[in-house]
Amino acid sequence: MSVAESPRLRREVSPLELFYDLVFVFAVSQLSHHLLEHLNGRGAAETAVLLVAVFGTWVFISFEATFLDIDRSVTRWMVVIAMGLGLYMNAALPAAFADRQWAFVVPLLATLFFAAGVTAAAGRGEALREHFRRTLVWMAMAAPLWIVGACAGSGPRLWWWLAAALVDLTGNWLAHPLPGRVLGSRQLGFDADHMVERLRLFFIILLGETVLTTGRALAEAPVEWSTILAAAGVFTALVCLWAMYFGGGEDVFATAVATTTDRLRSVRLGVNSAYVVLAALVAMAVGSELVIGHPLGHGSVTLALLLFGGLALYLAATAWFFRATAHGAWTERLLAGAACVPAAVAAVRLPPLASVALLDLILLVTVTALTRSHRRLVSSLREAAAS
Repeated sequence: MSVAESPRLRREVSPLELFYDLVFVFAVSQLSHHLLEHLNGRGAAETAVLLVAVFGTWVFISFEATFLDIDRSVTRWMVVIAMGLGLYMNAALPAAFADRQWAFVVPLLATLFFAAGVTAAAGRGEALREHFRRTLVWMAMAAPLWIVGACAGSGPRLWWWLAAALVDLTGNWLAHPLPGRVLGSRQLGFDADHMVERLRLFFIILLGETVLTTGRALAEAPVEWSTILAAAGVFTALVCLWAMYFGGGEDVFATAVATTTDRLRSVRLGVNSAYVVLAALVAMAVGSELVIGHPLGHGSVTLALLLFGGLALYLAATAWFFRATAHGAWTERLLAGAACVPAAVAAVRLPPLASVALLDLILLVTVTALTRSHRRLVSSLREAAAS
């Protein structure tokens, strides 16, 4: 399938796609709640498994809607049905490892197989239909693991679902390859600008959920000077996270996608890094809630991992992405990630309020350095494309 055979390119993100995203605002809230209620290694593993399933579903439906063209009636119906199923799936997240496993697994598998079947039949061009037939094969490999896990007790369920999530994650990261059936991303006509905008708006949604978590924690906390300072520190951190991307980072991403010869690959790398970014933001949201709830309490390993481990994950994922696509603005991120290690060690003994101040210091320095770096990188990418 050539680009000329692809659907009309450069479409705006539709209101239906934004409507669909609202289901995943709810999902991120549910994931944060699950982690907060299970602050241990197993709880973190359970949250990671659920996150892969939830975000993988969002990625799959968003890619399909982009490939098929959201203006087609078949695509619209697919998104609406996926949205309804997603609402049931996300409602079951906090109890998926308890007594609502089927309420989670049935909508998950129904969404994936239904949407993949629609695209395999309705895709324009043989290359696109072939891609989604391969996707169905990968889903068929993971489905028994999800089902067996739902049949198992809550203890072994984690291991079955972890295996299923790894199959799904590997398929998404590698674009669902099959032996002897090579399909290059250049063979698929793809509205890369549309998907860049989808990712941009989804990132705003993720930050928005963190704002809501902070607001809920502030509403439940007593009105004291320590609580007010803690909330101000968390808000500063959120603004810095926003500025890391929207303070020139999005221009780098868009320019890198626009100037590459394989635009689909660049977008896919952005989606791959977004899995880790989502996990990092969930961890930081939970850590922020703990800080606001007990700003003058004792530090802990758990809080240090949530705040500084979450930030280090975020920085590492974005550093990898910027290095792979734009070949710049990644060293600053790695250095900031390295600074999180001694900060986390110190946070074990510091009161939470002091830990947030340390987090803000790292973020403010990083944002200042990246703002300049992003400007230089955009200019160099445009000059290289023009030459």
